[in-house]
Parts: sequence; structure tokens; C-alpha cells
Amino acid sequence: MASNSLPRVAYFCMEYALQSDFKMYAGGLGILAGDYLKGAKDHKFPIVGIGIKWKQGYSDQQITAAGKAIDTYPIYEYPFLKDTGVTVSVTIRKREVKCKVWLCDKYGTAPLYLLDTDVPGNEDGWITGQLYGWFGEERIAQEMVLGIGGVKALRALNIPVDVYHFNEGHALFAGFELVREKVAKGNSFDDALAASRKEIVFTTHTPIIQGNESHYIDRLLYMGADNGVFNKGSLKKIGGSPFNMTVGALRMSKKSNAVAKLHAVTANKMWKNVKDRSEIIPITNAIHLPTWVDKNIVKAAQQNSNDIWKLHQANKKTLINFIYERTGVKLKQDALLIGFSRRAVPYKRSDFIFCDKSKVDKLFKGGQLQIVFSGKAHPLDDGGKRIVANIVALTKKYPKSVVFLENYDMTIGAMLTRGSDVWLNNPRRPQEASGTSGMKAAMNGVLNLSILDGWWPEACQHGVNGWQIGDGYENADEKALDEHDQKALYKVLLGEVLPTYYKDKKKWVEMMKQSVLTTHKEFAVKRMLEEYYEKLYQA
Repeated sequence: MASNSLPRVAYFCMEYALQSDFKMYAGGLGILAGDYLKGAKDHKFPIVGIGIKWKQGYSDQQITAAGKAIDTYPIYEYPFLKDTGVTVSVTIRKREVKCKVWLCDKYGTAPLYLLDTDVPGNEDGWITGQLYGWFGEERIAQEMVLGIGGVKALRALNIPVDVYHFNEGHALFAGFELVREKVAKGNSFDDALAASRKEIVFTTHTPIIQGNESHYIDRLLYMGADNGVFNKGSLKKIGGSPFNMTVGALRMSKKSNAVAKLHAVTANKMWKNVKDRSEIIPITNAIHLPTWVDKNIVKAAQQNSNDIWKLHQANKKTLINFIYERTGVKLKQDALLIGFSRRAVPYKRSDFIFCDKSKVDKLFKGGQLQIVFSGKAHPLDDGGKRIVANIVALTKKYPKSVVFLENYDMTIGAMLTRGSDVWLNNPRRPQEASGTSGMKAAMNGVLNLSILDGWWPEACQHGVNGWQIGDGYENADEKALDEHDQKALYKVLLGEVLPTYYKDKKKWVEMMKQSVLTTHKEFAVKRMLEEYYEKLYQA
């Protein structure tokens, strides 16, 4: 694709993961956004990113001596950010809020512009304080800065844009600013809305209904999110009442995408009753190989070299040393090592492998099976913190074979997806949107052992490049689903994974090669970007 003939895209996202110590991200949404911008730079796509400069990031989550997760919020400084000299204003609660615009052009990304309210003279400097730290009025204010402020920043920077890409519903108020601009030029509200819709595309992520944010309409009006052009009736017509940000984005975009083929089925089912919404097509997520993948592993697989085993053992040793430095636990090099890193929420079933301790107790106590967990709970999610506490308790029951790495970040993610032997994923299907960590593991020769959810149904060749848990079974009765999946997990773990690792090294090495060869192109960011242009931006 010739970049000079492609639509120019402005990509709006609440978070971006570019490097561990740049605390602008919380989890998977930010990882995707960071990889997207890195891919745009590598492959010369005309894309700029719009985000927020978070003063305290998401949270640093530590584990106390009693095994509880607690959150701290250090203040971070980033002297490498460049002052664009641009400041824009957003009217929030009838007060003018100044938003300073910084440029991040480090870490090999397309230009990323970050809005910052922590400037002298701002009564509301707190707005860009904590990523996902608050709800209600505070969240609306943050989303107004991202959306309304983001469009104003593009104008002030004289950056021409053909397509506005909203990565999740947080960016929806950018659409409100596009409508306001057209109304200010003399267009009717309906014409302005229709014209803006032709410029907007939207990516929806979580299939969990609670993860699709809603706000009371009177609260939107009080905050000024109506942007001077919407009213109660038009807000309700676009987003319902309460106003759902995902529904609003589906109705304000010309086209939308889900982040895996199965997720597109789930999302279309989930939003089937939303009239006048855009079509939701599948564009499966992908990863930035230079950030996440050991190129020597890929080279060995391409050359059909058994050196892939030796290279993996070096990565595993690095992980084991990393774990020892962080926790004081020294895992065994020659024992099967499972990696599991997920946000701590019930549907991801973090400690699922321990459901029937009679099946695995001896294996963990005897050291044949080792597992490393990592992942944060949302700072305000007590249920998620209980999940973390349960896992920490398991590390005390199995001190030599179960580990929890606190304060999950990109560094831990890269270590685990390179150094584990097996990548375990056992969500309740179909509640996983995509799951890019499994892609990273696969391309590093780490074999996926996963429920057929998210991206894995598109890649899995059971017994060839990894293993599936179960048969794609779904059931709204969570107890029945858990019982079914539990039996399936133990069947494949005990009957195939462990015997192959300990008794058939030749097959294991061949599976490692196939894991790399069947994923390293199909799930690379270049393919994803090309699909965005072909199916979303130019469509």
C-alpha cells in the first residue's frame, strides 16, 4: 500500500503501552494501541495517536505480607516528551479547562499526542491524574479531554485527518466535537451527524456487558459533554438512557470491528437490538514482533533447526532468574513451567487449574508442574483483589512450584511469554475478546493450552501447534460450564501435555516450530493494519 494514497487516520485511545516505565497503560487495550502505533511507524502508515498524559498512571499494585493487593500512585515525570507549544480548551461543568499537548515520538511509534490538564491556572488539573481511577463525573471529564480536546488538538497542530478511529467507547466525545464543528459552519444537526458518521470507525473490545460504560444523561448534560449541540432527546437516540458509550459509538461510526472472528459473532449477538448501528466486522488483533518476539526463535523455526530448544532453554533460564530476583523462589529448569498472566476478574478463572486439587496436588508438590501467575486487579475491584489473594495463598501452599509476580507490567509480560513452556488460558467462552498474550507466546515457541476463545480458534491445530481445552462448549449456567471445562483441562493436561513434555521431546520441539510458523505472519501487526485500511478505513 502506498502511504501517500491512504486515508490519514487519527487513532483515539485512553491508554498506550509503549514501554514498561512509561506508565500510560493498564492492560490489553493499551498493549494493542502501543503495538498499533509501533506498526504504523514500521510500515509507514499515515497514522497519529491521540491520548492522555497520565500523571500517576494506572496504579502500582503490591502484595502485602498478609497476601493482599494494595495500590499506590507515584507521580511520574517524562522529560523526553516534547512540548508542542499547543494548548486547547475544553468546557467542563461550564468552566474552561486548559489542555496542554505533548508529543511522544520515542519508542519507535507513529506520532503520539498526549493531552495534559495538570497545568498552572487549571482548577481541574486532577482530570489527567489517574488512568481509570474514578467513575461518574470524573470519568466523563477524562473522556471529554480525550475526545473533544483531542479533535481540537489536531486542529491546532494543523494535522489533516480523513478517518477518526475510536479504540473503545472512551473516545466517543470526539464525535460530538466533529458534529459541533459542522453545526458551527451552518450545517443542521442531522446533516452534521450524518457527515461525521462517515468519518468515524470504532473498535469494540470487551464482551462483558459491565465493561461497556454507561452514564446518566443528566450527568452528561451537567458536565457539558453535550458540547452545546446535543440535547436529552438526541443523546437518548444515540446512546440510550442511561447513555451507553459503546452503543453511542456503534451508532456514530460508519463501520465497527470486533477483535477476533469469534468476538465478532459475540458482539453482533450482544448488540443485535441496537437499531441503526454500524456493522461489526472481525479484524483479529495482532502484535508488534520486534517488541515481543525473540527473532532467533523465529529464525530457528524457519530453518527447521532443533536449536529452537536450546534458544528456548536460554529464555526459560532468564525467566527463572528473573523470578528468583523478584520473589526468592528458584524454579526448576527441567520441570514443565506454565505461564498465566491475566487481569484478575472472575471470567478469566485464574486459579482454575487448582479446582480439583486431587488431580494436580502431587504434581505441584513433587515439582513436575510449575506455574507462574501475574496480573493486576482493578484498584476499586474488591472481587478481583480476592482472586489475587487466593493465588498468593497458593504460593504459600506450593512454595517451590507456584509463583505470583506482583505489579504486572510489560517487562513481566515479555518475560513470561518468552520463558514459559506452556501458555495457559481458560476463560469462560465466549467472554475473551482476543488475547494477544497467547500470540506472543506462540511466536516465541511457547505452546498454547487454551479454551477455544478469542484468537485461538483461528490458530489452533490441536497436538500440532498447541492444544485446545474442550470443544468450544458454551453454557449460560456458569457452574455447568466450569464443570465441563475443568474435566477438559485435566484431560488434555494430564493425558497429552505432560506426557509429551516428559516423554516425547522430539514431538515437543516440532510443536514449538509449528507454533511459530503458523502464527508469526498471520498475527503480526502488519496484517492487522492492512486489514484496517482495506476493511475499515477505505470501506
